[in-house]
Amino acid sequence: MSEKIINSNSNEFALFKDIEFFNNITKDSYAYGGVDNTFSIFESIDNIIYLIYANEKLSIICYDLIKDQKINEIKKAHKKYITNFTYNIDEKNKRDLILSISFDDNNIKLWKVKDFECLLNIEHANDYGYLYSACFLSDSNQLYIISSNFGYSNELEPIKVFNIIGNKIKEINELKENVMYINSYYDKFLSINYIITGNNGYIISYNYSSNQLYHKYCNNDNRGHFSIIIININEEIKLIESSCDGSIRIWDFHSGILLKKVKASNSGLNGISLWNEDFLFIGCDDKYIKILDLKKMVIIKSLIGHNNEVITIKKIIHPLFGECMISQGLEKDQIKLWVNKKTFNFN
Repeated sequence: MSEKIINSNSNEFALFKDIEFFNNITKDSYAYGGVDNTFSIFESIDNIIYLIYANEKLSIICYDLIKDQKINEIKKAHKKYITNFTYNIDEKNKRDLILSISFDDNNIKLWKVKDFECLLNIEHANDYGYLYSACFLSDSNQLYIISSNFGYSNELEPIKVFNIIGNKIKEINELKENVMYINSYYDKFLSINYIITGNNGYIISYNYSSNQLYHKYCNNDNRGHFSIIIININEEIKLIESSCDGSIRIWDFHSGILLKKVKASNSGLNGISLWNEDFLFIGCDDKYIKILDLKKMVIIKSLIGHNNEVITIKKIIHPLFGECMISQGLEKDQIKLWVNKKTFNFN
């Protein structure tokens, strides 16, 4: 593909032209299966910037990014490969929580981050297929866990809702789909909770508050959709998503209208992350991280440094490095740090 690159004299390019690979944060990380959120990164209620990831020996590693050291390792945390993580702050109980997921055996575990006590073990969340993704949802001051399912059409199971002590509250039969990605979104203007799923060929939004399908976002694409971001710009809610057809699509969340589309790569696209409301970082199967100008819908830079498909990307603000990106490639391609070389002296 011949990418349209903004002239290097433009302000947009100048903002990112100095971002480069700095180092591998990890030596032992392992991303199995190529689904988004292979690691989690967050600032805890104790003001620690945590990186949570898995290794090939089925351990969960808790890493302090400020001190640049491991804090804890939970060995044999699952029976099979740990595939992704989801973080949530439990404000009611003043604690940090994280879900770890193993998609091969449909296993979800809930952990208290401070001491990594396992609070809940949901075994066999599905009877058939795979559990590619799970998320938290807060409703009526209660916290829930939302599962997903991916499998053969005659064995597909509905999305399930569990409370945090493991009781299955309900099943959502309207969402009996092949789901690669699931998340929740709360529209504070309408006071409505939504479940968002990435599927084969489209995205679905579901009004959790009224128990109704809301929209199906579809644009002549029968490929997998592995990452979704909801962004509020001037009270306009937009849905940004990546597809294995190599395209980024931006939708009006509430009308379901396709607003913008760009071919970002000839290869498939994986995890995406906003730098700000104007720029998007994209993980690609061709081992590049692409930077997309969301206003002009053009690629302004391709970052080189991974040795395999780039699966997950997260932005953080680090006390030493400032604004920077963390990324992970498939399998043994380690978790990497990308910084602006002008804000931090590489030498």
